[in-house]
Parts: sequence; structure tokens; C-alpha cells
Amino acid sequence: MNILVCIKQTFDTEEKITLANGRISEEGVEFILNPYDEYAVEEAVRIKEAQGADVTVLTVGPSRAESALRTALAMGADKAVLVEAEGLELDEHALAKLIAAAANKLGPFDLILGGNMAVDSGAGQVAIRVAEELGIPHVSTITKLTLEGGKAVVERDVEGDLEVVEVALPFLATAQQGLNEPRYPSLPGIMKAKKKPLERWAAEDLGFNPDELEIRTKVTEQFLPQKKQAGRILAGDIGRQVKELAQLLRSEAKVI
Repeated sequence: MNILVCIKQTFDTEEKITLANGRISEEGVEFILNPYDEYAVEEAVRIKEAQGADVTVLTVGPSRAESALRTALAMGADKAVLVEAEGLELDEHALAKLIAAAANKLGPFDLILGGNMAVDSGAGQVAIRVAEELGIPHVSTITKLTLEGGKAVVERDVEGDLEVVEVALPFLATAQQGLNEPRYPSLPGIMKAKKKPLERWAAEDLGFNPDELEIRTKVTEQFLPQKKQAGRILAGDIGRQVKELAQLLRSEAKVI
């Protein structure tokens, strides 16, 4: 069985977000393997240990993203590919195009896994778009995966409830919290990861030129939320409070 795991390098969840020139500053920031992607890597490695599989991890990003790939290799993945996108402005549409092209070049794969979302953007779009680009089924927010020959039985979280889906291979699934408990890379695993193959590709290696990766969405502004102000207690009889509340909602909050 061939398994592909799509990962992303994100800010450490303990990092303080600061802005510089209207953009999130990466100065002195610690980067990690996206936590939701850890569930995907762990599930792939568990399948490998239980029934045998070849596990490839793939990311699109700057050269520093190698550290996230090395973490996945230390967890038990077999090989890694970094599609370097230094200086490229990419949105979910362009990222999915690159990942799908890389998957076609590396594949075919019986199973593709990814995290439910990235903790930095929270979009939850890229993996699903990849499935659409590849023309394969996808099941999101999975909390249990059982492979049975040429099909899989999947349990997925649907806003607090549970849905059971049967799907034929190959397909793509996104991992939700609760799928498993990701392992910490062991010292032997970290040492072995240094010797495992890691390829570096450019967009041109996948047959793309910059014009073909034109973004469909653009971030026009980034800002921190306003600090919460102290609440206001209205006094007087109910009629007076309602009148004052309506005036405040109109003149200060500007919501009516």
C-alpha cells in the first residue's frame, strides 16, 4: 500500500502573534508540524506498522519547512518531498494545484491523508481541493479509519455526532482530533530521519509556470483584534434601559 500524507509547517501554537507593516512577522518565530497533520502522519505510520505500507510526506513551502518533514520522518514516514515555494504568493487554489501535480508525479497512491485544517489559516480547504483535482473521493474530519481490502470504513465527526462512511480506495481523508494519539519522535527515529530521502522540487519541476498558479483569493489586510473593553451596566427602569441600549447599539456598536 502506498500512502501520501500532506503536511504544513505552521507557527508554534504558543507563539505570540505580532504584526510588521501590516503582515504577520516571522522574526524569531518557532515553527512546528501542524498539529492536525500529526494525526495524519500517525495514522499512516500505524497502518504501515499493522499491515505494511510505504509512507511519503509532502509539503509546499519555504526551505525552512524541511524541519516539519524531518519531524514526520522521525515519526516513521519513509520519504519526503518539499515543493519549494520561496517568494511565491499562493492561496488554497494554487497550493492544491501544486500538491495534486506532485501526487501524480509520485503516485499512484492508495490513500492520501491530511490534517482537518491548518492552525494558522483554519481554512480547511487545501486537502479537499486536492481530492477534487485528482478526481478521487474524500472524507473529512475522520476519527476512525478501518481498511478492508479495496475499501475503507470511516467514522467522521459531524458537529458532535458520528457518521459512518464506506468508501473505495483510492481516496483522501482529513484527520480530526481523536483519530489517534500522535507519538513523540524517539531519539533513534530522529537519527534515522536524517538519513531518509528528502527531495526538493520547484514549481517548474511539476510543469507549472508562475502564470498558471495565479491566485484566486488575496489577503488585503491583517490586524489584531481590538482589546476587550469593560462592559457597561445600564441603570433605571426597563423602558429607559431598552431605549438607551438601542441608542448605544446604533451610535456606538453600529450594529443596527
